[in-house]
Amino acid sequence: MKNSADDIVIVRARTHNLKGINLRIPKNRFVVICGLSGSGKSSLAFDTLYAEGQRRYVESLSAYARQFLGQLQKPDVESISNLSPAIAIEEKGGSANPRSTVATSTEIHDFMRVLFARAGIPHCPKCGRVIKGFSPDEIISSILSSHEGKEIELRSNVASGKKGAFAELFLKLRKEGFSSVVVDGKPCDLVGEIELDKKKKHDISVIIDRFRAGKERLTDSLNAALALSGGVCELVAGKTVKVFSVHHACVRCGLSIKDLSPRAFSFNSPYGACPECTGLGEVMKVDEELVINPDFSLSDGALIPWYRPITTRSHRWVHSARGYYHGKLEEACALMNIPMNIKWQKLSKKQRDFVLHGTIPLSNFSSPYKGLITSIKERFSSTESDFVREEIAHLYMRKQICPVCSGKRLKDEILAVKIGGESIADICDMSVSDAKKFFLTLSFDGSAAQIALPLLKEINSRLNFISGVGLDYLTLARTTGTLSRGEAQRIRLATQIGSGLSGVLYVLDEPTIGLHQKDIYALMKNLMKLRDTGNSVCVVEHEEAVMLAADWIIELGPGAGALGGEVVFEGTPAAMLKSPESLTGRYLRNPVVVKKSKKQNKGFIRIKGAKQFNLKNIDVDIPLGVFTCVTGVSGSGKSTLLDEILMKALRKKLYDSKEPPGSHDSIEGFEKIDKALVIDQSPIGRTPRS
Repeated sequence: MKNSADDIVIVRARTHNLKGINLRIPKNRFVVICGLSGSGKSSLAFDTLYAEGQRRYVESLSAYARQFLGQLQKPDVESISNLSPAIAIEEKGGSANPRSTVATSTEIHDFMRVLFARAGIPHCPKCGRVIKGFSPDEIISSILSSHEGKEIELRSNVASGKKGAFAELFLKLRKEGFSSVVVDGKPCDLVGEIELDKKKKHDISVIIDRFRAGKERLTDSLNAALALSGGVCELVAGKTVKVFSVHHACVRCGLSIKDLSPRAFSFNSPYGACPECTGLGEVMKVDEELVINPDFSLSDGALIPWYRPITTRSHRWVHSARGYYHGKLEEACALMNIPMNIKWQKLSKKQRDFVLHGTIPLSNFSSPYKGLITSIKERFSSTESDFVREEIAHLYMRKQICPVCSGKRLKDEILAVKIGGESIADICDMSVSDAKKFFLTLSFDGSAAQIALPLLKEINSRLNFISGVGLDYLTLARTTGTLSRGEAQRIRLATQIGSGLSGVLYVLDEPTIGLHQKDIYALMKNLMKLRDTGNSVCVVEHEEAVMLAADWIIELGPGAGALGGEVVFEGTPAAMLKSPESLTGRYLRNPVVVKKSKKQNKGFIRIKGAKQFNLKNIDVDIPLGVFTCVTGVSGSGKSTLLDEILMKALRKKLYDSKEPPGSHDSIEGFEKIDKALVIDQSPIGRTPRS
């Protein structure tokens, strides 16, 4: 390959163990950096090329923008010329934020939200019928049917979840003759000044009229309310507030959907998130298995939290708390005729329910007896101490599917908006491959088609990119924190391919790690796609197929640490195979045969009926005392079998872990193991003391 004036030229790079190396890296090419572990590959790729490219880009921004961006340390290098802005796609885990999913991190969810807001068909969450807007006459009939002659109040919502001080809005309302508004749930008089924090979101409704419901006055007030808000009014009768809309409403059930904007389809927004789980799909619930010892009686300590402290700040406090709760329990059981000297499991269901959830006033205590689970819930929700909350959650609670949204994360009325018969949550529960098929079958007519077609194009292209990096088995709702490090890296790669950027230097860290050979070739096609759109792709890699497909190879060495940091070879893959200096070339020419040794196993761990995630009720025997490899294509269930089922079961058995293992029937052979260690891809430690 001929040298070009546009090549990236590095002069005297000395980062970490690099020994003042000089390099010329071709731009807009697929470049692989290889070599022994510790030879300086990451020092060159990430700590020199990426760090300098990112630093220069950040320095080109305004001082205001720079304050929000972290700046990398300037690498120890004399000069680097012709360097493009750089993006690193490192081999690290996905975001631990439970709100981050495959769909949100690839922007697919953003396009889906707009699609559902503009082309979705609302259904009634109660009766399931397609709904449309109430007419003003239907609203009047509905109000009069239940409130005629009663005191009511009509309001018109003029701001919902918007930031601002709204001084101009209040002035306009005064001029139009309105005298009262409700701001964030509190009535305010428009005669005086209303001061709001412009940095916070506010809900503002104008009080149109207060009157006894009659047709003539109701008609006038309703028309004024609908005109002011653009078709939405609020009826206040006593302590109840009911919303009527001319846009989306069910006449049969009397339900209105107030907001069908894109934000309403986001589980990260209070306007769409399930109110019970706040959009997480899971809630922390007290687990009866963690708070009850069924083999003990109430007097001997069946109620674990009342015989084991929640905090251990003071030994004196521990004993006083135990005595206090035990005293209340004794009096409550005496009042309810519940024996305290028989085993928990022999008590009747009614008696157990009272001990856990019941309430009764006590004569010897100022406060009533509250059931064990009830009191734990109250303590968890009322405490201001993060330490106490974390301790309660760790000892006595487990995550469970939200009972209100069934794990769908969104409000019922939002889940009732359908496209192709599916809600946005239903589509997110599909795998990438199934979602591709679903979106290809959709068709729209008229104005909906004009809105939907550009959105579908963006969605389909991103689904294709994810599929192209070998991840078409992932569901769109899969949280990024549950992805392996290799999967998370390829998700970031798919996002970058979908961005359509050009003129960028992409630096990747072993993107093939954990990939089956079948998936490596699909990944390489996408790396080539990045290159062909006008980008430079620089990959730290050891995989033979990737090295041989590269346009240019740089090998560092000859050893590791102080013995590395030198350029052993640079050139094409064909030249590397012939180079006598290249250690990698020598191994590729003459593969080393590993001597096999036979070793007798020492029994088995038998997993029966494994059915977590995609495992199909399988039975597996894992030999002990020998080296065992579990292999298969990406997404075949390897990590599910070992991490979700076997390791969690071992932790529970050996170390009394509170985390339940994945779904399975049984595991045999625990008695042959006395210790279990997990060595994964997580970094050892990031503190300077580690």
